Amino acid sequence: MKLTGINRNYYGYLFIMPFIIGFLAFGLYPIYNTLALSFTDYTLMSRDGSFIGLRNFEVLFEDQLFMKALGNTWLLWMLNFIPQIGAALLISAWFTNIRLRIKAVGVWRAIFYLPNLIIPAVVAALFNSLFAFYGPINQFMVRSGFMPEAMHFLQNAVVTRGIVVFIQWWMWFGQTIIIVMAGMTSIPVHLYEAAMVDGASSGQMFRRITLPLLKPILIYIFVTSLVGGMQMFDIPYLLTDGRGAPSNSIMTNNILMYMKFASSRGHIGAASAVGVLVFIMTTVCALGIFFFMRDRDESTFDKSIRKWFGRKNGNGNGKG
Repeated sequence: MKLTGINRNYYGYLFIMPFIIGFLAFGLYPIYNTLALSFTDYTLMSRDGSFIGLRNFEVLFEDQLFMKALGNTWLLWMLNFIPQIGAALLISAWFTNIRLRIKAVGVWRAIFYLPNLIIPAVVAALFNSLFAFYGPINQFMVRSGFMPEAMHFLQNAVVTRGIVVFIQWWMWFGQTIIIVMAGMTSIPVHLYEAAMVDGASSGQMFRRITLPLLKPILIYIFVTSLVGGMQMFDIPYLLTDGRGAPSNSIMTNNILMYMKFASSRGHIGAASAVGVLVFIMTTVCALGIFFFMRDRDESTFDKSIRKWFGRKNGNGNGKG
């Protein structure tokens, strides 16, 4: 039977229907339900919950533990993300530099990505064993004379935060390198060749060519890392006692949300309020990233490139 144009359109709707159903069931409805629950005192041990307005949010802002979890989440994310993006930009610039011509780039890229393949529960158990009181780190430090006696590393807030920051950096910097390198290799080589002919240094090419053309990739990395950082849960939860010990130093938003949910009565309304605040905070910050890193003028880069090469040509060839 010959298909008409309308029938072909129906086939298109059928193809996208699984995604729409999945998005509505597992994306949009959970958001709506979480928002609705956050305005109630609903618990898993009670059948009915009553509407209490903003009371859950008022309690949260009066709770010092929530403010500490909020600060911890931002601190842990920033301390691992800043060196993560810095290392990714530096290593990617080396590996894509046409002057250095580093060999076996694919092998190095695979090695960097390997930590991301390990299950977080395994990584947390590994570092818990390494830094245990009778663990290898204490044995090495005492036997080598760096410390007079063993210490409880995981009972020290600074050390525990440092371990969480290092694990997060170690697990994710390989993926960031792959994304940044993909962005750098997509930049036309002739731009670098022209800059080299004009005598540009590696630093000048990085600032004036690589970074402006890499901006969409950097926005993607910032936003996805922010979303993941605000949902940090597995490593801080599994590394110590599951309650952010020591002294709530690694208590994050999601651990607090889980603790409210896993209480004796299952305060799912209060837990939903934490989720809603994290959602709003993440959305606002993501929109801020889009706003401040947007292309204010689509031809900004073109003007920058023309200005750069025009100035170089003017200096070298005497042309205006």
